[in-house]
Amino acid sequence: MAQQLPLDGLTGMIARIRGLLLTEEKVDRAVQLLARAIKESFAGTIGAGVSLLDVHGRRKSSGFMHGVVEQADRMQYELGQGPCLTAWAAEEAVVIEDLDSDDRWPDWKAAVAGLPIRSVVSVPLLAGKECIGALKLYGAQPGEYDDATGRLLALFAAPAATLLAHIQASDAPQRMSESLQASLHSRDAVNRACGILMERHRIVPEAALQELMRQARAAGRTLGQVSADVVAGTPAAAG
Repeated sequence: MAQQLPLDGLTGMIARIRGLLLTEEKVDRAVQLLARAIKESFAGTIGAGVSLLDVHGRRKSSGFMHGVVEQADRMQYELGQGPCLTAWAAEEAVVIEDLDSDDRWPDWKAAVAGLPIRSVVSVPLLAGKECIGALKLYGAQPGEYDDATGRLLALFAAPAATLLAHIQASDAPQRMSESLQASLHSRDAVNRACGILMERHRIVPEAALQELMRQARAAGRTLGQVSADVVAGTPAAAG
């Protein structure tokens, strides 16, 4: 069940996060500390992480625990959809109480079906008027988070966003719209590759996506890279 921290505990945790981040000069280390502190504050959380833009305008994640954050986030970036991207773009909290019954992001839902994820909450990292990323929690059981969790997590995100923005100021992160353009290009490649596999093997869209993901895992490559190869290997249509 979603939890509410006592006021003293909440104040103490926010102070701890501020103290951790103020001592850091590198973004990667700072977000690792932030993810660890947030994860420890919410019972039932198996992974916590932060999504930011790197110096090249690409989304990247730093998470805590067994890689579930990195895997789930990577599929969001490659597919161009998911709860964390929505929280980032819409600048509002997004809560999934039970992924099995939530169909807002069908491609991402299918892509993470094999991961131990049933509930998610993500909030934007707002530094002044700029949204620099998103903070998220993943739970293995349904009902771990609710709207109150989103409001509570936002209280952590507010000071963290200001401090992270200060730490990464020298990186001059690009705006969200530029990154979205790259994301849409990757998603277009995935959609085209799925269409090719569907026609080639006479399979449904879900099976085509699963095949692309299988190839990506086997080759140790991203879904976008494998999809680009499939598209590039297709003979041009006759004019």
